[in-house]
Amino acid sequence: MRCPFCGADDTQVKDSRPTDDRGAIRRRRFCGNCAARFTTFERVQLRELTVVKKNGQREPFDRDKLARSLYVSLRKRPVEPERVERIINSLVRQLESSGETEIPSDMVGELVMEALAALDQVAYIRFASVYRNFREAKDFGEFVGRIAADGDD
Repeated sequence: MRCPFCGADDTQVKDSRPTDDRGAIRRRRFCGNCAARFTTFERVQLRELTVVKKNGQREPFDRDKLARSLYVSLRKRPVEPERVERIINSLVRQLESSGETEIPSDMVGELVMEALAALDQVAYIRFASVYRNFREAKDFGEFVGRIAADGDD
């Protein structure tokens, strides 16, 4: 593993242990070149996934990008990080087990919307505002109105 600080190729693993959800191995590493310490995570990847964007562009699926979008939506919300990690793992498993190697970006967005709707309404609205590309305040109002109407059923 290459050191993220000095770029040295030879780093040593000092400690390995499973994460709390047992979905990954956490490794503490040490760089003999610059004496830096850092952590890496090793996860099982069932297949290489490619995300197909609306414009046809393809890019490798990035778990970290998915995690960042969830954490941005959940910023300052009362949701435990362990719960968010479980959701991220669940979303990745759903995508990997779909049987497809090319996943439309719409599918990823809809899965995230479903997960956030069940987890936290404010985060759901935050994510939807970017995902659905709200342009005006009335777009928010209409969306929130639909959520409120669905909740009354």
